[in-house]
Amino acid sequence: MKRMLGAALLALSVAAPVADTWAQPAPRNTLVILREIDADRFDPHRTTARSAGESLYMMSDTLVSLDFDMRTIRPGLAERWDVSEDGRLYTFHLRRDVTFCDGRPMTAQDVVYSINRWIDPATRSPVRWRAGPVKEVRAKDDHTVEYELNEPFGELLYQLTLFFASVVDRNAVERLGDNFGVQGFNGTGPYCWVSWTPRQELVLQRHPNYSWGPPIYQNPRPQVERVIWRIVPESQTRIAALQTGQADITQYIPHIAIPQMRQMPNVRMSTQENYFWDYFLGFKVDKPVVSDPAIRRAVNQAVNREAIVRAVFFGQAQPADAYLNPNVEGFDAEAAKLVPRFDPDAARRTLDEAGWRMGPDNVRVKDGQRASFLVYAINTQIARQSLEAIQADLRRVGIEMRIQLWDATVGWGRLATQEFDAFTMSYPYVTATDAFSLYFDSQNRPTPNRMNWADPATDEALRKARTAVDPEVRQRAIAEAQRIIASNYVWLPIARDQIWVASSQRVEGVRAHGIYGVGLYKGLDIRLTR
Repeated sequence: MKRMLGAALLALSVAAPVADTWAQPAPRNTLVILREIDADRFDPHRTTARSAGESLYMMSDTLVSLDFDMRTIRPGLAERWDVSEDGRLYTFHLRRDVTFCDGRPMTAQDVVYSINRWIDPATRSPVRWRAGPVKEVRAKDDHTVEYELNEPFGELLYQLTLFFASVVDRNAVERLGDNFGVQGFNGTGPYCWVSWTPRQELVLQRHPNYSWGPPIYQNPRPQVERVIWRIVPESQTRIAALQTGQADITQYIPHIAIPQMRQMPNVRMSTQENYFWDYFLGFKVDKPVVSDPAIRRAVNQAVNREAIVRAVFFGQAQPADAYLNPNVEGFDAEAAKLVPRFDPDAARRTLDEAGWRMGPDNVRVKDGQRASFLVYAINTQIARQSLEAIQADLRRVGIEMRIQLWDATVGWGRLATQEFDAFTMSYPYVTATDAFSLYFDSQNRPTPNRMNWADPATDEALRKARTAVDPEVRQRAIAEAQRIIASNYVWLPIARDQIWVASSQRVEGVRAHGIYGVGLYKGLDIRLTR
């Protein structure tokens, strides 16, 4: 059945009418990249959208970079760095050949301005915590930055690889004000802002001076003259444009089409084994019904993750048998063993032993409370189909899950409320401490800690993991946090997604990266043959 559906989709994509925009092949020496949705803005300190990060990695740089193994920190704007023995002072030694797109040399003062803007409460950055417990960031001279912390933050270098830590031009920020990243941008990246037409395309031009790309690339300079990030919501149109040479690259490939596209002679496919993007269902642990650990345990036992991966992801993901990808820095194998495996009979026993008796409508009841809860989600195909499968599995053991889907324009606001009992979403991460600090620290309630999980032992384990200078101490602490969460069944892990980047015949040098879900990162090795 899956093979038939995949063949049908691809046949339809080839036959689908192509809009006037696609009437001609992709322009010479212009890379046309397709994505599904646009960003809200291209200000690294004020957006968390992956679609923003995709372009910001091309328009700007960070002090350090992340290798393809998702573990190794490599040079970026800083050619080297020193860390004090107590882990509180990082000294970054900057390259001396870096310029902004307007030609102005970048100095340590630009780095200081950018970090301070990121953490300034007035900026209202939703991710300023990623900069760590900053005491002061100062320029020792034009090419040396001292980054001083109030306490050690072992995650700092990882966090500084993310696009939120991009260095921006103060002059452009002050000139454009709230429209920085909307009407213009001036960075040090391999490509420079030309124009943005929201919901249509972002156009970038090669930075003529750029020669300081991260050492993870063979080429420190951009190989393409012009880049167009084009918005194409319809998956069939994206595939058709790629197959016919009217576009060059996309990572937004429907799961059903991946096996067939891997066999196509006119399409190249690249993947990344160390890609960390997971789907889960989280419980508000202080709400009726789901406050009972037995309910949460039974949900984990009742849901067939493998079936969801086959039916919803068409086998192009991995069932999530743990809270984290085993390849991530800080993963604890013992915590993974605490996640219940699929066993519907065990789920029924769990509920029976906890006093949840089957009611006349085949929904269990305890102390007059029906085993029923409400789940919220953004309305996507994956969320809709996953929740329907979970709903059916739970019904078989006597649990009723009610589903409320929201359009993305209002959904994020709804997910910041206390109206629901559970929710589902997906997220990227770079380390175990990164993921767990984001979601399980009590200070992050009500969002992104939408579970309202407030546990002193978890907070203390996360604090130790973030502040430990000794890697072994850090590992023990983050392992402890994982074991606490897993033993309390705070989530139902669902699936670990894979990343695939598809490119047309005229494109060479594409290698999927995956940082924060971004396939191309800076794309410096990408070149066009015609």
